[in-house]
Parts: sequence; C-alpha cells; structure tokens
Amino acid sequence: MEEALFLTRFASKVTMIHRRDVFRASKIMLDRAQHHEKIQFLTDTVVEDVYDIHHKEVTGLKLRNVKTGKVWDFPTSALFLGIGHEPNAKMFAHQLDTDADGYLKTHDYVFTRVHGVFACGDVQDRRYRQAITAAGTGCMAAIEAEKFLEAQGK
Repeated sequence: MEEALFLTRFASKVTMIHRRDVFRASKIMLDRAQHHEKIQFLTDTVVEDVYDIHHKEVTGLKLRNVKTGKVWDFPTSALFLGIGHEPNAKMFAHQLDTDADGYLKTHDYVFTRVHGVFACGDVQDRRYRQAITAAGTGCMAAIEAEKFLEAQGK
C-alpha cells in the first residue's frame, strides 16, 4: 500500500493487482489506498505476461482472474512489482536461527551460525527489503562462499 500511495505522486492512475481479495497491509494503510482517487484495485488477479519488454518498454499486461479463469489484456505504460514483507525462509526454520518474524539471523552481514552457509537479500534484510540491497548482499554472500570453498580446497 505504501508503494501504491507513493506512486500516485508520479502517475495519473495506479492499479493495484493482487492475487487474493484480502490484504496484509495495516488497516490504516489499506484505508488510505482504498480512498485515494488515483488508486484502483483488481483483486483475485495475477499477471500472466508483460507485453513489449523485447522493445524495452511496457505497453500492457496479460491478466488472469484466479477464481474465474478469465484472461484479458490490460493496457499500461509501467509496472511496479511489490513482493511484500514476509521473508520466505520457513524452510530453514530448524536449521538456521531466525528472529520472531522469520528473518534469518546473520552476523558480519551474511554469515549464519552454520559454517559455510550464508544468507542474503530479503530473507535476512528486515530493514531495507529492496532489490538493490538484496543484490549487494547476494554479491557479498557469493564472495564469502567462494572464499569458503577455496579454504576447503575445492
């Protein structure tokens, strides 16, 4: 909801496309977005395709309603992808330390308590949760993994 509200500063219209009809946003943020004149909602809908990326632009989306199966084209000139704020780290819950919200705990940026296992990106970055920091910590973890493997003689 925060991103949609922010985008209204630059766009004439923002359409929130969401795969369910329920949102995890706080009530106040949802109310703000739902009452903003520039924001419209398409619920129970997923993006199947993005048109004209081979021309390095977005001209539309292919959408599908997950309940009815209806598919249609949605003209647009931009796409902003929001991934939410829940870390997808449940698979490591009994192997690596997590905090109360499910984020992997690290020390010295990318090191976990397990020797040779490094965590990066949105599963351990609870503050910024952005692609650029995920790419940065991903690079850090790759460098540490390379050093680890070299030390193992591999």
